[in-house]
Amino acid sequence: MKRRDLFLLFLLGLTVNVLVAGRERYPGYMDAEYYFATGLGLARGEGFSEPFLWNYLGEPEGLPTPSHAYWMPLTSLLAAAGMALAGAQTFAAARGPFLLLAASLPPLTAALGYTLSRRRRVAWLAGLWAAFPAFYAPFLVTTDAFAPAMVLGGLFFLCALRGLCGAGIVAPRRTDESPRRSVFFILGLLAGALYLARADGLLWLFVALLAAFGAQGRGRWRAATWAVAGWVLLALPWMARNLAVFGTLFAPGGARALWWTRYDELFAYPAARLTFARWWASGLTAILQARLWALGLNLQTALAVQGEIFLLPLIALAAWVRRDDRSVRLGALAWLLTLTAMTLVFPYAGARGGFFHSGAALQPLGWALAALGLERLVDWGARARGWNAVQAWRVFSAAGVFLALALTAFIVQSRTADWGAGQRAYERLESRLRDLGIPADAVVIVNDPPGFYLASGRPAIVIPDGDTDTLLAAARRYGARYVILEANHPRGLNTLFENPAGAAGLQLLWRGEEGMIFEVLDG
Repeated sequence: MKRRDLFLLFLLGLTVNVLVAGRERYPGYMDAEYYFATGLGLARGEGFSEPFLWNYLGEPEGLPTPSHAYWMPLTSLLAAAGMALAGAQTFAAARGPFLLLAASLPPLTAALGYTLSRRRRVAWLAGLWAAFPAFYAPFLVTTDAFAPAMVLGGLFFLCALRGLCGAGIVAPRRTDESPRRSVFFILGLLAGALYLARADGLLWLFVALLAAFGAQGRGRWRAATWAVAGWVLLALPWMARNLAVFGTLFAPGGARALWWTRYDELFAYPAARLTFARWWASGLTAILQARLWALGLNLQTALAVQGEIFLLPLIALAAWVRRDDRSVRLGALAWLLTLTAMTLVFPYAGARGGFFHSGAALQPLGWALAALGLERLVDWGARARGWNAVQAWRVFSAAGVFLALALTAFIVQSRTADWGAGQRAYERLESRLRDLGIPADAVVIVNDPPGFYLASGRPAIVIPDGDTDTLLAAARRYGARYVILEANHPRGLNTLFENPAGAAGLQLLWRGEEGMIFEVLDG
């Protein structure tokens, strides 16, 4: 494949993502707000700390608290790097690296397609599908882990294809040649970077080890050692930081996610009540039902998001045709590992967006396989149905690109219509707080602490899952003097929302379209 092809695909990807970015003036939702806010702290020299608290799983002592007790640091580091390079502490600067990563996806996916097929037309089609990424399009250019995960996953499989299967971009390797140790070291590095992007990226270390033990030739244990060495090189510094700050190698928040009995327990207070005994006491029936529910939603995500409905049969066809290809088998195993983790281990997090996030790393391989699958379908039609192969390819590939473009445009239009509405509402609520004379350093308890911090600069903690007593307990534990209650609130606060004047321990200060502002009275 020519460099000119890759450059043109990069320009197309850059154009599409710049157009999407133009519709997103704010991070848009809590995950992206969190990464931008913590990246902002890094850019200001404040280190890995946060002046807000969006869950209680790590049982922090107070504000400010060590950051990334649940989510991983790579996205925040990229946001901070964007601001440092641009010399501006703005959202536009923070998302610069994500815009470039998103723009690199079409040429990266085209390289995957060419490596799989050795045909330029397959590479171009794969790259065009990556340029119009449908459901992922609104999320690639904000400060979230989607673009980093996609690029790292694409590089992982490109390295696996070129290193393990003798299908290099320029020339194939000899089939009797064992892969070089550097291949496994690079796979380990990429797995480590995926872990720094998302905690479930730990699964990619197992994928790298499977690649090592499945390689041709001798020295499989040495190959595995090189893969582990690459992973440790990137992951160990962060694990050392966790050990120094939290006393554990892994962030403490993720472990308690194992014992949720519903999604809202992400905001449980106190978090110590999330135990194995309590989870087991919920009953085997409830435990199994939760996992069947998660499996159903995750399979819907696989069909609609990862497979974009019309691409899934083509991906399945190509995977079956190339089932003896070790790198394709690695992709299938990585997908199954991700599905298993997000269904059996973390069903609530997985069904509510975790599988959508984690699947991003496999998406470039999916687009490349879909293009290869269409070619195989056209070849079959030419043999069995007498199709004109050249004409059929042109018609089906053009139709596929048009469908991807139309779906992308529809998703971007619908998802970004009210993008940043929550942060704009918080800006109006901040004006109300100033009108009420509330001090700028007063801790506020609110639905979305990272978003409220970005809108106001005030320290904030999250409304916990529970009733008014739980709300007051958390507020007093962390020194929150004011509560903002919105229409979107835990069901345990329905009574407070319907009868705000009758709550003990809270005094209603203001009520408006955006919500209510209470003062926490001394207990």
